[in-house]
Amino acid sequence: MNRIKEKFADLRHAGRKALIPYLTPEFPLKGATVPLLQALERSDADLIEVGVPFSDPLADGKTIQHSSEVALRNGVTIPLILGAVRQFRASSVIPVLLMGYMNPILRYGMKKFLADCVAAGVDGLIVPDLPPEEGSDLVNESKNVGISNVFLIAPTTPADRIRVIDRISTDFSYCVSVTGVTGVRTELGVNGSLDGFLQRVKANTQKPFVVGFGISTREHVQRVWAIADGAVVGSALLQAINDARSIEEAAQHANDCMVRLRS
Repeated sequence: MNRIKEKFADLRHAGRKALIPYLTPEFPLKGATVPLLQALERSDADLIEVGVPFSDPLADGKTIQHSSEVALRNGVTIPLILGAVRQFRASSVIPVLLMGYMNPILRYGMKKFLADCVAAGVDGLIVPDLPPEEGSDLVNESKNVGISNVFLIAPTTPADRIRVIDRISTDFSYCVSVTGVTGVRTELGVNGSLDGFLQRVKANTQKPFVVGFGISTREHVQRVWAIADGAVVGSALLQAINDARSIEEAAQHANDCMVRLRS
């Protein structure tokens, strides 16, 4: 059993839902990646998503775009990200997934990328711009080396396609709460539309599913947890650490944000 599957099994046994932070590496400061990963684990994160900054992030809103620009200025690269995960993995068993776009993976070389992910201790990949129908090469190569693949389910996804995505995703699926980009929001869904969407996903999936995009408050997390198996928080966390003047301050702000979301 891999770390992701084991984590969801443990959560189910404990009657808990997952809180999954998204972190842009080398943001807000150069050298912050490993200390922030460690801070997120100490704050009781269940899994951690680490972004792979890209110059053309189609699914990312202003906050993550800004964090990616800062990260790129701070010299972030795929080898740097994998090195940080490797360093973090030396003392941690928390599942780590990379979330990024297909272009950097292809430029790096798919087989080399997957081999280096395994060596670093990466557990899974989320590639927002890769439709399941076009993902067979990545899925098959990932399966060969034990890397999980997570595909996205949008609010407009029909029931039969939800079942396909559930089947192709290795350990869990990722529901996008809105038909748009990431970003902090005051409301999730309109007139119960999110709840109806999540109930439709629940009725057509067998694996766990989590919800991201716009999850910004404790109330949002609780609402998602009422139906789904986990909530992903990205932009709200990045905003919380954006103005930190030191790595230590960024780590404290990250911890404070996680405590607010879970308590």
